Amino acid sequence: MTSNPPGGRPEAQTALNARHIVELGRAVLSTEAAAVAALVDRIDAGFVRACAYMLACDGRIVVLGMGKSGHVGGKIAATLASTGTPAFFVHPGEASHGDLGMITTKDVVLLLSNSGETPELLTILPIIKRLAAPLITLTGNPDSTLARAAEVNLDVRVAQEACPLGLAPTASTTCALAMGDALAVALLESRGFTAEDFARSHPSGVLGRRLLLHVADIMHRGTAVPQVSCGTLLKDTLVEMTRKGLGMSAVVGADGQVLGIYTDGDLRRTLDHPMDIHTTPIEAVMTRGCVTTRADILAAEALRVMEERKINGLLVVDEAQRLIGALNMHDMLRAGVV
Repeated sequence: MTSNPPGGRPEAQTALNARHIVELGRAVLSTEAAAVAALVDRIDAGFVRACAYMLACDGRIVVLGMGKSGHVGGKIAATLASTGTPAFFVHPGEASHGDLGMITTKDVVLLLSNSGETPELLTILPIIKRLAAPLITLTGNPDSTLARAAEVNLDVRVAQEACPLGLAPTASTTCALAMGDALAVALLESRGFTAEDFARSHPSGVLGRRLLLHVADIMHRGTAVPQVSCGTLLKDTLVEMTRKGLGMSAVVGADGQVLGIYTDGDLRRTLDHPMDIHTTPIEAVMTRGCVTTRADILAAEALRVMEERKINGLLVVDEAQRLIGALNMHDMLRAGVV
């Protein structure tokens, strides 16, 4: 007995032609790629003026669009905001019912409409003009009402939609999105926006953690730091290592300065030799001149040191080489630095 995929109809399955599906998918991508490529020559003086308005904006970039253009507008606003240009999206329908109060004379308004004649945008156009907020439009019709009303219109028209019916917004929305990305990146560069700035907007992302987290943020402190004094027996050092669970123990002098380290790896090497753990002092088997780090460096930099030196843990010291903390690879993993 042959079963059909959930929700599928036998006749639909029979009509499915894998080769035709592949051809359709490739045709869509080719059409959209050609449409985006055609935008390159439209990055001109108008694009520069649009960027100038946005750079000079003392308020926010307020993005509006209806339907699919609205979805694209929301993404453009999010991209602008995350790359150093404060922006937010307003739904045109809600704008007519009070949300126009979000727009001020200090803002720049960015309207998206493929036709340039979207009724919901035309309704609020007089209010936007009365505010004297600079108006930038992304339209597929440079002769449309919205395009003519704008200080700058960016031409995002397409020769054809990727939809075989020529109806569903496909290539046109892709072009609008691409033009929005072009604006965001041009503004990013012009503002001198850095990777550190980006990380501050994305503190929960991988990049944010790598660029914002310092050793001090993830290291163990105080009584959680495994340490023994010089003269401690090896057996007692092993107890300290087991109790603290970092796979190592610092060996410190009377002033708290780090004299050496003893790790799980050192223990394995120690066991290769006849030695009495009950009588051997730790300084006889510890690693001297061990690698240490500072609390104020980036955790990502400490990770690089660990990887280069092929070690799983680091002791953290102050300017006088006194022990103040410790961390290992598990701490890096928990913090999302790895």
